[in-house]
Amino acid sequence: MVQFINSPSIIKAAGTKEKIIREIFGRVNSNTAEVSIAHMTSPEGWEEPGQCPKFNEYTYVLKGKLKIKTKKEEFIITEGQGIMTSKDEWVKYSTPFAGGADYVAICLPAFSPELVQRDE
Repeated sequence: MVQFINSPSIIKAAGTKEKIIREIFGRVNSNTAEVSIAHMTSPEGWEEPGQCPKFNEYTYVLKGKLKIKTKKEEFIITEGQGIMTSKDEWVKYSTPFAGGADYVAICLPAFSPELVQRDE
C-alpha cells in the first residue's frame, strides 16, 4: 500500500518556549504506529522536561545546535550530526544556543504522549 502525505500536521510541543513540530508520519498525520518522522524547529532557549520514553529516537540536525543530556553524558549535536537515544533511557532535549535548531526526529515505535513518560 502507498500512502501519500500532502502536508504535515502541526503538533503542540512540551517545553519552555513555542517549538514547532511538523509530523509527516506518525499517529496523528498518517495514523502510523510503527514510526514517526517529524521536522522540528526549536527556538533559542527552549527546554523540555526530561523523559524516559518507550521508543528509540533518531535525531538528525539540519541547522543550529541541539543539546541532549542523559544521566551520564551531555552531547552538543550540530548541523549534519545525529544521535540515537534508546528506549527506557532518561534523556532531556534543549536548544540553549543562539538561533535554536532545525532537526528531524524519527521515533520507533511512533511517538505518543503515553510512551514519552516525561518527568513531572
